[in-house]
Amino acid sequence: MPREHPPLAQAVESYLASRPRAARWLEWLAGRRYRLATFPDRAQPVVVIAHRTRYPARAGLVARAIEQDWAETPPHCRDAYEEILQQAPGLVVVQLRRRNVCGCLGHRHVVVKEAPFAEAHDAFGDAAVGEMDIAFDRVESWLAQPLLDIALDTQFIAGSRRREFHDQQMRFRLLSILLHETHHMVSPQAMEDVVRGRSLTFYREAMAHYVEMARATLSFTIDRSFSRLGKE
Repeated sequence: MPREHPPLAQAVESYLASRPRAARWLEWLAGRRYRLATFPDRAQPVVVIAHRTRYPARAGLVARAIEQDWAETPPHCRDAYEEILQQAPGLVVVQLRRRNVCGCLGHRHVVVKEAPFAEAHDAFGDAAVGEMDIAFDRVESWLAQPLLDIALDTQFIAGSRRREFHDQQMRFRLLSILLHETHHMVSPQAMEDVVRGRSLTFYREAMAHYVEMARATLSFTIDRSFSRLGKE
């Protein structure tokens, strides 16, 4: 049964549905859609995933990373971002793009540009609004931890669960970038090496935990995905 959205998310959903018909029609014709997601252990921040109708599955990956995968990471991974998420804007708008001209994975935006959220509204209450973009195609080809990613991919290459592994890997990449840019929102003066180090540690340890759990629950004689794990 789907988890009920917290009050702020419900208020934002009502706001989006109650805007003038002309604005909603223009948005519909432009192919712009919004999907809301919240972390299962907190009411805020509420993440608004702004995406195009051509790529609904991509927005679904981001939402699943937030709503499910976050809770399945080790406690120390979540603890590393506890203070950051507590201080994050109540609303975090994620512009999901195919790519960025500069080739970056994502950016924190100094000014909110997504039209429905660019100005304060009663529906937001006293929640601040922050915005970032994530370049999906770039993330898809990114090796967050080259040696680890290549090694794990090799271990899964002959297995029946390789697609599942790649989907999980992609969701952890998206989640680590979301957390990375949220860190920049909270601490704009923080050194990039510090911010990157924390997000890459999150990705590495989340992936290692996922593989460990898979090894513990799968039959090595039935599913070849993990037949070589631990033998290298």
